[in-house]
Amino acid sequence: MQNNDTLRSIRYMLDLGDVHVVDILALTGYQATRDDIETWLTKEDEPGFTAMPDVAMAHFLDGLIVHRRGRDESQPPRPVDPKVNNNVVLKKLRVAFELKEDDILAIMGEVGFTASRGEINALFRQPKHSNFRLCGDQFLRNFLKGLTARLRGR
Repeated sequence: MQNNDTLRSIRYMLDLGDVHVVDILALTGYQATRDDIETWLTKEDEPGFTAMPDVAMAHFLDGLIVHRRGRDESQPPRPVDPKVNNNVVLKKLRVAFELKEDDILAIMGEVGFTASRGEINALFRQPKHSNFRLCGDQFLRNFLKGLTARLRGR
């Protein structure tokens, strides 16, 4: 899934304005302007569209964790992953919203997407693990849709 689509989904899910997105990015030291956010939120086929870089999405997801859960002052800041894929997005959202395996299964079930515990666990494994599985766009889209329904109400 493109970073722009993920940003749009999370922004809608949490009812965030452009200023809030800039503030969340600033929590991890990433400097973005409202103009940057507007170009990232523009549809692909509209003029002014700019692809959101992976580093910006990584900072946004880490900032979302700090925004939702607070900063852990006892730990040094974690380095930001320069590469973002669907698995990373899923992991960061799980941490930000404090979701357990049962929560993820329930969210996926609410949108009619069946997944087993083994499939869920495989998505959160390290890439070098033999049972690691890449998170597909359809899975992430349905997860975002279900989480949005849960947070915003139907």
